[in-house]
Amino acid sequence: MINRQNDQDRILLVDGMALLFRAFYATSYSGYIRKTSNGLPTNAVYGFIQYFFDAIKTYTPTHIICCWDMGSSTFRNESYSEYKKNRSEAPLELLPQFDLVKEVVAEMGVLNIGMTGYEADDCIGTLSNKLQKDSEVLILTGDHDMLQLITEQVKVVIMNKGRSNYTVYDLETLFATKQLTPLQVIDLKAFMGDTADNYPGVKGIGEKTALKLISEYQSIEGCLDNLDNLPKSVRSKIEANMEMLHLSRDLARIRLDVPIECELDHCIWNLRRDAAAKKFDELEFGGLVKLFDVS
Repeated sequence: MINRQNDQDRILLVDGMALLFRAFYATSYSGYIRKTSNGLPTNAVYGFIQYFFDAIKTYTPTHIICCWDMGSSTFRNESYSEYKKNRSEAPLELLPQFDLVKEVVAEMGVLNIGMTGYEADDCIGTLSNKLQKDSEVLILTGDHDMLQLITEQVKVVIMNKGRSNYTVYDLETLFATKQLTPLQVIDLKAFMGDTADNYPGVKGIGEKTALKLISEYQSIEGCLDNLDNLPKSVRSKIEANMEMLHLSRDLARIRLDVPIECELDHCIWNLRRDAAAKKFDELEFGGLVKLFDVS
């Protein structure tokens, strides 16, 4: 539990895609997919709601925004055509739930934000950068890439396996557990690449070597300034993949300048109980209304 200081606003930025995918796979691994009596798949939305209210109960935000990807094509695909090309298509049962979950979120009174050409990560990065000036910001996600967004006012809440199982990263926790600063998270991925996002970094350099380089030289620039001091094998790998090193860093860097605006007054957490209950009833989620009492 994080205690709110001096009645300061606490903004919860929800990585909607992370919650939705997590909920889908957590509730479908047995082969059973929850559906309405009309046959509409709802298991991911159902699980999303449970995760959502659990986070509210745990962190008591005053404001909430939910951020979403808006299609598969972004500026990163334009920079590197193979970006995320290894991803399989979303399961058929999940497809109708992408729009449905946003409907449910809106009915609960929560602002949905996404921007074509950018990822949800970039929207979260931009909003956290803007809103931290006067508020505490918590980013709810399962994505460790978000650790680069940590500041004195921004913490990243990583969802671990199971419900109510979180790890909260601030500047001190990040350094204590990973020996990294937020900016070094980006440089680490630039060296080692990202198999999930399908960019290689420097071929032949894995996490162990990348961490050693960053620990010793602090940054990519520090390493490049000391190329002659590196072991010959490491130096040759970097020199042979210099362009991809810089491209990988650009792909890894979450943007803080997405052209989106959000005033605090527009994202106050005030559950629209009647509208949410009506939507839950429509989706045959009647049993979830009990979660309203924790909000």
